[in-house]
Parts: sequence; structure tokens; C-alpha cells
Amino acid sequence: MSNVFDTVLLLALPASGKSEVRRFLDLQTPDACRKDFHMGPTVQLDDFPYVHLMRRVDDELEKLGHRRLFFASGAKPFIDPIDWGTLIELINEDYADLHSAKIEQPASAARHLMDRIERAGKKVGAPARLAGLDEAVAKTVAAAIEEEAAQLLKDKHNAYQPLEGKTKVIEFARGGAHGSAMPLEKPFGYQYSLGCLSEEILSRSVILYIWVTPEESRRKNQARSNPADPGSILHHGVPIEVMMNDYGCDDMDWLERNTAKAGTVTVKAHGKTFHLPIARFDNRVDKTSFLRADQKEWDAKAEADVRSAIKAAMDKLASFSS
Repeated sequence: MSNVFDTVLLLALPASGKSEVRRFLDLQTPDACRKDFHMGPTVQLDDFPYVHLMRRVDDELEKLGHRRLFFASGAKPFIDPIDWGTLIELINEDYADLHSAKIEQPASAARHLMDRIERAGKKVGAPARLAGLDEAVAKTVAAAIEEEAAQLLKDKHNAYQPLEGKTKVIEFARGGAHGSAMPLEKPFGYQYSLGCLSEEILSRSVILYIWVTPEESRRKNQARSNPADPGSILHHGVPIEVMMNDYGCDDMDWLERNTAKAGTVTVKAHGKTFHLPIARFDNRVDKTSFLRADQKEWDAKAEADVRSAIKAAMDKLASFSS
């Protein structure tokens, strides 16, 4: 087998420590990553930037007196929850483009992004939205988000590199309303979103699940929230109504208990059945918030505890691949 994972799905409720674990791994030496965590240098994919820019589109539309298309307000969940699938389709496209090193040089990065969102939504059955905008409105919205969209496209291109020996890390959070019965109904939860992933991703992936309670997720979300930096991976806050209605629970425990193969999550997609190895990093008692600080300020014991816990999870995943 390869000595490093090809693709790791880094999954958890919001503010559970996904980005903190990702930062920890980014700061390790290549030798330590291979030896302790079975990972090569990482290439990151995340659906949060798309959520942020969809909200930015809505904010600009609202300023123009136009109805919002994705979120009823800045503090509300998706108007149409099928957009959980839209986000996965954007990840699928990014993953494919990463492997082909596809460079795009649109006249407007914002219009290019808006077109991508529209196409991705169509693939999962979302109604046409951005395509129906008046041209003057679309141009005004695009101008307002052009800088952020251009940076997102630049970051995407900058990630292109020879992939041999690298590990792709795909990060996203899914869940359902507080008190929901299991299994969660489509399009909520991991069962739906995992089933939307491309065959290429599913055939190469293992799952590292950061385990926290919904209550701890809400506590940490409030603690990390910085309204002055809403686009930040580490410091964005999720509105409380979204936390309760989209992330009040998740279905990972149900998926692990209702799998066809122990130690995996069973995903049926593309006419096939995939068994994705899964391991948990138990962060129910917070182990990771200190990782937000400068590395020089990290507590040595806390760092050792995180290293040990992540190593145990990654060793478990590696045992399935051997």
C-alpha cells in the first residue's frame, strides 16, 4: 500500500476543531506527517468559502432591493437545503480541476464563480437562480464580490502542484435540526452529502471524524466567532438559527452503526457501494482551541495530547488500508 493517504475527508459539526486539526497537521514536518499520521504534504479543499460568497451575493442583492436567492437573511439557513448538494458539486469540480491542473482566466472571477454555483445547483436539482438575474443586477453584484472571488480562484490555482505523495484533505460539516430522528432526511446530514461526492473521491477516501456534542459545537462556535472576519476559516461564526436547524445533530453515529462493514461508513453512489474507513478524534472535552494561537505559544502537554489522539485515529485508518 501507499505509505500516505490519498484523500482524507475531515468531517465534524461546526467549530469542532476541524480547521484546528488541519492547522496542526500543516505545521508538522513532512517526516512527522508520514511517520505519525500517514499523510503527505496536504492540499486543502473546503466548502466554507462558497457558503461565505453565496451569503455575500445575497447581501449585495438585498442592497439593490432584490430578493435574496440562497439565504432568507444573513442569520438564516439555506432557503433550499438542496444547496448542501450544490456545495458538494463545487468540491467535486475543485477536486477534478486539482488533478487536471485546470487553469481558468475569466474576464470576471465573480461572474465565473456565479456561473459555477448555478451549474452545481442544477446538477443536484436546484432551481435556476443566478441565471435569472437582470444583467445590470448581476454585473453590480459581481463587481462587489470580484476581489474575494479573484482571491478564491487564485488560491485554487496556487494549490496545483505535482500530487504524487500528497494528501488531499476535504473539509465540510453536515447535520440536521435539533431533535431530528435518524436517519436524517435528504438533503441533510452526511449520508446525503457523502453520496453526492464523485466516484473519484469516494474510491480514494478515508474519514477522520472530529467528535463533539452539538452543545460543545455551539459553545466553541460562539467562542471563535469574530464578526470582523466573517470569511475566515478559523474565526467565522455560524448563526445560532443555523446551528440549531442545520447542525443541531448529525448522523455520523447512525451511519457507523448501520454500515455493511465494521469500521467503515457505507456509501451507495454511482451504482456502486463504497466502504469508507472511519476513525474518530474525540474532542468532546476541548483539546484543540489552543492551536489557534501562534505555535510558539502552544502548551507542550496539550500538543502532545493532540499528537497522540490524532496518531491513534490515523493508525486505525491505516490499518484498514493495509
